[in-house]
Parts: sequence; C-alpha cells; structure tokens
Amino acid sequence: MTIRVLLADDQTLVREAFAMLIESAPDMEVVGQAATGRQAAELARTERADLVVMDVRMPDLDGIEATRLIAADDDLAGVKVLVLTTYDTDENIVDALRAGASGFLVKDTRPAELLDAIRTVAAGEALLSPGPTARLIERFLRSPSAPPTAGPECLSDREREVLTLVARGLNNTEIAESLGLSPLTAKTHVSRTMGKLGARDRAQLVIVAYESGLVAPGRS
Repeated sequence: MTIRVLLADDQTLVREAFAMLIESAPDMEVVGQAATGRQAAELARTERADLVVMDVRMPDLDGIEATRLIAADDDLAGVKVLVLTTYDTDENIVDALRAGASGFLVKDTRPAELLDAIRTVAAGEALLSPGPTARLIERFLRSPSAPPTAGPECLSDREREVLTLVARGLNNTEIAESLGLSPLTAKTHVSRTMGKLGARDRAQLVIVAYESGLVAPGRS
C-alpha cells in the first residue's frame, strides 16, 4: 500500500527537499504541499492524505491548531500527523501531541530516518524516538503550566502495566516479551487501554501516563 503524504511547512525549500526524498521511496507519494496550517487542514481532506508531515510554526494557522482541526474531524479519523520541531526550542510540541499528533520529528533528522518515521507513524505502531520523546514530555508536562489530567483509574492492573511500557517507548513485541505475553495479546491490551482512555493513538497514551504520574521523570 502506498502512503499518501501531505507536507506542511512555510519554507518552500524544506517542502521541496522533503518531497523529493519521499517521492524516491517506492511505498510513498506526496499528494500535496501546504504553506500554512489552514491549507494543511483543508488539503488533508481534499487530497485524502494518510499522513501529514506538519511544521509547528506557520502563518495563518500554526501546526498545533491545524493538528487539532484534523484530529477533531471525524472524516479524517485515519489521518496521522507527524509534527516537525527544532526540539530544543519548540516547547509547543507537547501541545501538538495533546492536540492529536502521533509523534514528532526533529528537522535535522537524517533522510532515512524521515522515511522510517513516516512508515512508523502511518502504521500506528509506536512513537518516534522514544528516548527523546519521553524526555521532552517529562520536561514540559512537569512544568507549572501543565494542566492536570485524571489518572487512569479505569484500567486493570495489567493495562496499567501496559500503559507504563508504552510510555517508556516499547512496541507491542517488546511489551509482550517484558510481560510474558503473546504479541497478539499485548496488542489487544494496548487497544483496550486506548479505548478506555479515549486515546487517539499511542502518543496520547504517553501523555496520559506522564500527566497522571504513572510514569515519573527519572523513573526507569
């Protein structure tokens, strides 16, 4: 299956460079390019993209609000958003994850990593770069401005274990190995956990785990 990718970035050279790279992959195609967040939200619908590579800082409507529009649209329920960030300076990245983004990518990533990231997010398997992702979420969710979120009291003990492992960046196979389960059972637990928490994807599971205190900074 070909992954239909929409590129959203206000820098033309960045978009064109990403487009050339993505078009070089046999399993991907670029179906549109947007220079603003509003254009990205509109093109996600009209071009039926599978995934949007979304810059954070854009005119008219930034990437966070554009992500929120896409995530709130029932007709775009299958569209994944991969947010671009400069990592050290984009403190809005957690807001983007809260808005519905499925992961993030730093702009200076290597070409092969971008393609792998697109495949990973399109498949919905796991967050990108779990180590840096976890550190970023720890940093900003523990800030005084972070709003509190209700804890995952509705989960069973096993589901809480699964949520903890998801938050630490483990994929389904690694979760299965850690808990002595089959990969299918681990996947089922992840799906049930997402359903109970109303999470759009694994990225939002990570947000819940850190905001609720189930996974704390510095805890391995």
